[in-house]
Amino acid sequence: MSRGWSWTRALAEGEVGQGVPSVITADAVLGDDTARLIAVVPDPGSPYHRARKGEVGLREAFALAGAVGGVVGADAGLPEDRRRPIVAVVDLPSQAYGRVEELVGLHHALAVTVDAYVRARIAGHPVIALIVGAALSGGFLAHGFQANQILALNDPGVVIHAMHKEAAARVTLRSVAELDELARRVPPLSYDVAEWAKLGLCDDLLEVENAADPAGTDVRKVKDALVAAVARARRGPRDLSNRLTSPGAHQTRAASIRVREAMTAQWG
Repeated sequence: MSRGWSWTRALAEGEVGQGVPSVITADAVLGDDTARLIAVVPDPGSPYHRARKGEVGLREAFALAGAVGGVVGADAGLPEDRRRPIVAVVDLPSQAYGRVEELVGLHHALAVTVDAYVRARIAGHPVIALIVGAALSGGFLAHGFQANQILALNDPGVVIHAMHKEAAARVTLRSVAELDELARRVPPLSYDVAEWAKLGLCDDLLEVENAADPAGTDVRKVKDALVAAVARARRGPRDLSNRLTSPGAHQTRAASIRVREAMTAQWG
């Protein structure tokens, strides 16, 4: 069972539903809110063989968009401050790298998912990403990266990056050992979640005893962190400007901030 499955089931108050076999949803009580949990999980029987291990493929992208859009539509008549939180439980090896996916237009499907999350966030739904496993490449960009708040477990099994380390070594014509050495000096190259958290994108790095098999104290701790994240999301901006105003961003992304300010001044 994947970490996405395990954490969704552990946090859920009732049954876990499946629109398609690889996308699951459930409800979780978070303080005064009932949040909708959404996760992508492996589907060994998928007709798309490149999307059998938890990747975000064509079916997954549209199912995610449908799950998010369903919450937005159902809550449209509620006051904005009572619209349900949406929690993206993230454990994704990547998007689905396949010839079929590229021919049909996986990039369009992923864009539909991104748009659904953006619409939810702008409509007043607190969107929270809870990273419990891998969060790699276009899979994470589609499912999780559009969140108001990003939480991650501080665990060696949590990896957040643009690509798998072996692929990065091939692309850069370096060995994995050379990449590891560079990562000790250049934080954005690191695959250590604690280093990633210093980049200003992580709103809470959570210490748990067993990230692979959540229970008891770990579940309560994560629920408390989600409640706090929902409150911050409701108080904060509905865009993602908070990622450039955090203390971590000012320390490790100062050059990016200056570039953005210069571009704004020229284009404004």
